[in-house]
Amino acid sequence: MNWLITGGCGFIGRSLVARLLANEGYSIRVYDNLSVGTLADLGDVTEFEVVARAARWGSKVEVIRSDISDFEALVRAAEGADVIVHLAANTGVAPSVEDPRSDCETNVLGTLNVLEAARALGKPKVVFASSGAPLGVQTPPLHEEMAPHPASPYGASKLAGEGYCSAYYHCFGLETVALRFGNVYGPRSGHKMSVVAKFIKLALAGESLEIYGDGKQTRDFIFIDDLVDAIYQAGTMADIGGHTFQIATSSETTVYELTDKLVAALEKCGIDNVETVFGDKRPGDVERNFSDTSKAHSILGWEARTSLEQGLLRTVKYFLN
Repeated sequence: MNWLITGGCGFIGRSLVARLLANEGYSIRVYDNLSVGTLADLGDVTEFEVVARAARWGSKVEVIRSDISDFEALVRAAEGADVIVHLAANTGVAPSVEDPRSDCETNVLGTLNVLEAARALGKPKVVFASSGAPLGVQTPPLHEEMAPHPASPYGASKLAGEGYCSAYYHCFGLETVALRFGNVYGPRSGHKMSVVAKFIKLALAGESLEIYGDGKQTRDFIFIDDLVDAIYQAGTMADIGGHTFQIATSSETTVYELTDKLVAALEKCGIDNVETVFGDKRPGDVERNFSDTSKAHSILGWEARTSLEQGLLRTVKYFLN
């Protein structure tokens, strides 16, 4: 089975590569512009070969350095793929608020290019990485039947990607699956600026942890290994085209509670006297966000298995080592 992973040098991409390499019978091709993840990062996971043009699928991981804005390069890279996992994106609410146009061009037009490449080749399943952001301001738990109301340009761009996936399934018969990731954290997240990775890096540097607003905003924090298992299930399971799934833990945790648990994990690893401060609330942030993952459990046979305490401790140990 041949897997093309856009954004494969990033946090989730490298973790997926590691997951696939643990099984026999998978060929892997990474497609990345290296704007965030690096070849050195991927080298921590596996040996690989950088190629200018895609060669035959084989046992060695191939890396193609290119951008999802390059449609012709995407078509060449995807030829022979059974699954395209589309992770490449501009991520995060704050950057999308600062530059909505760039967010749209990458996340909407880039996703369209991936879908068009798959349609031109007529074969690959597309697994699209979305998030809870398309649903926006809602009363949780979030579920797949809710009408979306994005509260940020990032949420709007991911909603557009979901819409195109649905349209390409219904109009062209392309098997597409959209996965709405919760707030993912874990080992290999050194480049991320999401709350867990950011706070660990600040604590290790002896700096205070700044919570935006009062800390009562809630999120659904999912450990990377659990999330990668969901991607694997979506990529390998037949006859699930056109579906969207919430991929999270079904647990609501305030940022303040998360910070307390993270400080406890840091203390277990010998990092003491971590200071917490409160800052201004960020525009575009949703107050409450956690998911009902019963559809993923029912159809994919998937559920998150790692507790927040276990996941945070494993993540802190990764950063220390």
